[in-house]
Amino acid sequence: MLRMFLAMIIFLMPAGGWAEEATTVQTVELTDWKAVFGRVEARNRVPARARLGGTIQSVGVSEGSLVNQGQKIATIFDEKLTLQLGAIDANLRALQAQLENAEAELERGENLLERGVTTVQRLDQLRTQVDVLVGQIDTVEAERSVLKQREAEGAVLAPISGTILKVPVTEGSVVVSGEAIAEVGGGGFYLRLAVPERHAEFLDEGAEIRIGSDGAETLGSIAKVYPLIENGRVVVDVDVEGLATDFVDARVLVRLPVGQTTALMVPSEAVESRMGLDFVTIAGDAEPVQRAVVLGPLRDVNGQAMVEILSGASEGEQLVIGHE
Repeated sequence: MLRMFLAMIIFLMPAGGWAEEATTVQTVELTDWKAVFGRVEARNRVPARARLGGTIQSVGVSEGSLVNQGQKIATIFDEKLTLQLGAIDANLRALQAQLENAEAELERGENLLERGVTTVQRLDQLRTQVDVLVGQIDTVEAERSVLKQREAEGAVLAPISGTILKVPVTEGSVVVSGEAIAEVGGGGFYLRLAVPERHAEFLDEGAEIRIGSDGAETLGSIAKVYPLIENGRVVVDVDVEGLATDFVDARVLVRLPVGQTTALMVPSEAVESRMGLDFVTIAGDAEPVQRAVVLGPLRDVNGQAMVEILSGASEGEQLVIGHE
């Protein structure tokens, strides 16, 4: 059963000798709060991926470790690279030997040309042979640099600064290029909520959020409302000062504003209870009159304890508090 909630603004007015004070009841808007569960999550969750396929030689982190961006967290070893580097080095040694021989032949050719024993054409052939060998050596050295770079990519680096959330591999595991070695959470920790989309229009960045149960609440604010709706829910990040981040994905009770309603409220001290019935005193033309009312929940309105009146009083009536 739907009912209209009403609130009040209290104006203290002097009364006669039959009352200590009177109030005029008016309606105001109140915020409706919805209780949901949020999860403690990192703003960014990024996998640290292998850039090289091979065998994991060492893992230097575990779940909960703090890392900085670019820090080495694991090492991957590929035996094929060692063999290829060995072949490259052997080829370089052979080319170097051929180059030394070609340079010696060129030097002898220059001496023979000075004595007129050889021809300029023969000398040009020797120079060309030396240049070809130098070019081949440069090519092989470039190939060696590529292999060394691939070998260096065996170091798995942290993509962002943060906390290691998951390490799904161990030393000795065989991985392929692009496989996730660890998951890093960073960018700050927030409460992440999934709110039904019917409440999306009431969610504004900067709006106040209440975290915890009654009597032990802390305040937060909406940091980000994501535009993508998934499975009929809007994802919201809530910024909470001093949020406990010991356990990621921990569930926390949150109350967030989802609309505005009105309610008729009276001060709690204006209500008297006798024999299971609740009464308020209404200021009449001649003398105050007690009237039975049906009460709703007790609320805190601007720091004052107020109780909701479901029926028995109307807006604009004066309540007498402290009737003699």
